[in-house]
Amino acid sequence: MDDITFFEPLYVGDTVPEDLDFDVFHKGEQSKLSFKDLRGSWSVLFFYPADFTFVCPTELEELANMKSDFDKEGVKIVSMSRDTVFVHKAWHDQSPAIGKIEFPMGSDPTGEVSETFGVNIFDKGITLRGTFIIDPEGVIKSMEVNDDAIGRSAKELLRKIRAAKFVSENGGNVCPASWEPGDDTLKPGMDLVGKI
Repeated sequence: MDDITFFEPLYVGDTVPEDLDFDVFHKGEQSKLSFKDLRGSWSVLFFYPADFTFVCPTELEELANMKSDFDKEGVKIVSMSRDTVFVHKAWHDQSPAIGKIEFPMGSDPTGEVSETFGVNIFDKGITLRGTFIIDPEGVIKSMEVNDDAIGRSAKELLRKIRAAKFVSENGGNVCPASWEPGDDTLKPGMDLVGKI
């Protein structure tokens, strides 16, 4: 009987390995990026099933349209699929929606990155729609994984990032449902703290 290695994907609270790297298509060029490069700032890893599909460009265009909002929060966005950088370039060159993208488009043809994050669909060579918010120390603070038929909201992603940053910067406070900056916060075991 062959030895079988079971792989445990990363989860909320886990630290992303710094040495995990991948190719990216960014600003018309191919280059390498690692999670070490993302340390020191908040980041979002945004998995989508595949290039030249239907729901994916709606999500990526929305992210591209809101890039300045993420920039104001100091957040680095990296989209990721199992496609090669050459396919990313072709899609970027042909699609007006994808042509708006200014953030790195990660390439994971071997499935190593998507497997690490638990979103790889092995038999199809694609990924689930997985979104990971990672803090400046490389710790996963939020994860969302959707069926491939369900698109995500960049506005809600931005709200969650702002909540994660607030909690990180204001120890002891927690953010209730639908919290937005300026809303009341909570302290566990106490009443509403008030607007901050």
